[in-house]
Amino acid sequence: MIVLFTDYGLQGPYIGQIEAVLCHESSKSTVINLFTDLPRQNPKAAAYLLAAYATEFPPGSIFFCVVDPGVGSFEDNPVVMRIDNRWFIGPDNGVFDILVRRSEKTECWKIHWRPEKLSSSFHGRDLYAPVCAMISNGIDIPGEKIQWQDQHQWPDELNEIIYIDAFGNCMTGITASSKNKNAILHISGKELNYAKTFSAMAEGDAFWYENSNGLVEIAVNKGSAEKLLKLSIGSTIEVKA
Repeated sequence: MIVLFTDYGLQGPYIGQIEAVLCHESSKSTVINLFTDLPRQNPKAAAYLLAAYATEFPPGSIFFCVVDPGVGSFEDNPVVMRIDNRWFIGPDNGVFDILVRRSEKTECWKIHWRPEKLSSSFHGRDLYAPVCAMISNGIDIPGEKIQWQDQHQWPDELNEIIYIDAFGNCMTGITASSKNKNAILHISGKELNYAKTFSAMAEGDAFWYENSNGLVEIAVNKGSAEKLLKLSIGSTIEVKA
């Protein structure tokens, strides 16, 4: 199983080109779109989402993790990561940091292989997708093993909005298990209380809840938290017990 985790979006040819490479070079693999609409050019937000969602996939899963605002520069090492028996391929620009911190075992290889044709603007298609296929096909990792280092030191809990879904629900970088149910969230001049379900709140009321992957999420019953509270990626949250 190869899992797409990227900010490319569905508009345009990019996801189709990635899938074409994977199907051609690893035809027996199933390709899953987990996130193709991550916040654009935002490895930090992606790091907290990857940590929340990757562990739901079976051991041996291969993640194509490309949120690469520095594409073409190679300022961030292209790497293969093996984290708790799952594979992650992409630029080492922070996307893996939170997942590694919460893991039990991590191995890292710096990718040295380069294709004959390598564009300066689409390493996802030309470099990372072929390496995903190599891993899927059982080919030796095309690089050298290195000691991985956390270069960003981002906080364990991120009090920011990191993703907004099609309903206007706003995910945060806070794990719900780190907060008690009496916690009050302060955002956009409003105080939000916890509710277990949407229906526990009156229509149009905003609240926070634990989403299905364990993150604190802000929502409005039969409405949009994004619109009601005027939220966007990076909006900050104050949490009071």
